Amino acid sequence: MELKIGENIKKIRELKNITREQIAHDLKMSLSNYSKIERSEIDLTISRVFEIANILGVDVSQVLNFDSSQVFNIQNNEVVQGTGAKAEHMHFHADEYKDKYIKMLEEELQRLKNTKTK
Repeated sequence: MELKIGENIKKIRELKNITREQIAHDLKMSLSNYSKIERSEIDLTISRVFEIANILGVDVSQVLNFDSSQVFNIQNNEVVQGTGAKAEHMHFHADEYKDKYIKMLEEELQRLKNTKTK
């Protein structure tokens, strides 16, 4: 299972009409470094993922597993989470979010352990 957090961040940011410059400023980092996040060229800490989710105004689970079908019902070309949304069209991936979050925590823990032994 490959996490595409950078791509997810970019998609959510674009849907919310937030510029890269705005997020880079809020994260107190250069635009160049922030762009590396969206291109998945740098590893993110858990605290940074939470910080980005907070800036974007979404739950961290959405950053970990963004699914455009949660926003748009492409087949019917309707917004499915808006007023009048039908429950059968909504996609709930709580178990997937939990599994990905646990994997991310385990990877961060291993990274921290490796850092400590160096």
